[in-house]
Amino acid sequence: MSAVEAAAAWTRRPCRWNLTEFGRYSCDDRAVTTSTSAASTGLTIMPLTADRLADLATLFDQGGDPKWCWCAWYRVANRTWTNAKPPQNRALLAELASSATAPGLVAYRDDQVVGWVSLGPREDFERLAHSRILAPVDDRPVWSIVCFVVGKRERGQGIARALLAAAIEHARVNGAMTIEAYPVDTAEGRLPSASVYKGTVSMFERAGFTVVARRQANAKAAPRPIVRLEL
Repeated sequence: MSAVEAAAAWTRRPCRWNLTEFGRYSCDDRAVTTSTSAASTGLTIMPLTADRLADLATLFDQGGDPKWCWCAWYRVANRTWTNAKPPQNRALLAELASSATAPGLVAYRDDQVVGWVSLGPREDFERLAHSRILAPVDDRPVWSIVCFVVGKRERGQGIARALLAAAIEHARVNGAMTIEAYPVDTAEGRLPSASVYKGTVSMFERAGFTVVARRQANAKAAPRPIVRLEL
């Protein structure tokens, strides 16, 4: 079963459906969400809410960039290692977790958080709006998937793929018609885990995405792919 088929096979608890300004219904689903893909890896995947923030901290506190970033990098254009501290970044995510649209999904296994994916409408990510390389492909409204985090001991077990399938359906039920992402291309060889937090082109292609653009900062820089999936 492909990631797209797995996403289509999701089951959800009953949720409150709201008519959006675009004339579509969105699901304000704050309950447990599971998928066929997630079930095959023993995962339960849920939208991030304020009461799950402490659970997510157990994943981010394992170290590396997430311990500082708290997924604020793409959301605030001028936030860097030098002008922001982890408590500030955590406070930003805490505020977003209390909003109507969850800023991402949390993967649990046996009540332990093992994975995270950050996504939302592209306009929620200030850094994308100021990026020349990742500038909009066109004027279509899209949702963006910007980051994956998988626990150090759980890597290589299909968790990122399950989170991607979850992200597809989460975006779909919240009214998205197109999903976009900015993965790295590993065709030339394996990259360090810290370099693939955006996901890989091959993972997105297996989920039905296609490369719609490749851009370079300069002649010597590696091309940056942009991939899309129409829902």
